[in-house]
This record gives sequence, C-alpha cells and structure tokens, in this order.
Amino acid sequence: MFLCQNKHISELLTLLQHYQLKIHTVAEQQNIPGSWFGEPEAGIIQNRLYVRSDTPVHSALHESCHYICMDQSRRKGLHTDAGGDYDEENGVCYLQILLADYLPFMNRKQMMTDMDDWGYTFRLGSAQRWFEEDAEDARLWLQRHGLIDQAGKPTWKLRQ
Repeated sequence: MFLCQNKHISELLTLLQHYQLKIHTVAEQQNIPGSWFGEPEAGIIQNRLYVRSDTPVHSALHESCHYICMDQSRRKGLHTDAGGDYDEENGVCYLQILLADYLPFMNRKQMMTDMDDWGYTFRLGSAQRWFEEDAEDARLWLQRHGLIDQAGKPTWKLRQ
C-alpha cells in the first residue's frame, strides 16, 4: 500500500493543484484534522487535505475526490464529513481510480488493490470487478457533472 511519504507528496500536490486543493502534512503521532475515519486516514477541511507520512494514498485521493465531486456550496462548509449520496460516493470511488493513473508512483490497478486491502466494499466483491463491470452509473454521473469527458479522462474541473 502506498503511503503519503515525502517522496510522494510532491506528485500528489501537483495532481491536486488542478483542483485548487492544498496539502498540509501533519507531524508523526499528531492528530489529523478533518479525518472522518481517524488516524492515519486523510482529513479534509474546505480545500485543505491533511495527511501524515502513514496516511494511505488511496485515502488522500478519496477525500480529495469528495471535494472535487461535491457542489460549491458544500465545498465552502466542508469539515470532516463530506456527506453526499450513494451516486456521489460511487463517483468519488471511480474518480480516485482514474486519478491514480496520473501519479507517477501509482496506477489504477494498484489503487484498486489498495482499496480492496483497506476494505472498500463493492457489489461484485472487488474494486477492479466493480470498476470494469458495474460502474457505468458512476462514469455517467461524473460525465453529467463535467468531471470526466466522453473518453473517461478527467476534465480537471470541480463540480459546479
């Protein structure tokens, strides 16, 4: 499982700058502000993503994708609980898999493995089977909100 260690932070920062997200690193053993699941999981407060060196990259991308996928009014008040509905959660998971391909140290296959290892649950039993066989609704949701194009590539825009 890839972690948000110093060697990965700059690549993660480069990716997330497309979405006006800022990364704040938290010192070892310190509480992570805005963490819904608790340490070592990433925290999110408005456009600030909080990670420690033991935070899984999949967690950082998941919280970031919540920020990307929510509407502007929810982003302004975002603190810890991203909320959202079932369709948005599926869009978040789908987008985090897509964005993994834009990290030099990761790819979608590794992201799906890390998601499975963490315990994400999907209707077909694995992130890969869900993504490849049962995620059409998530892909269409992302397209409808302008977050990916018809080819399934990120548009680098936030949901309006």
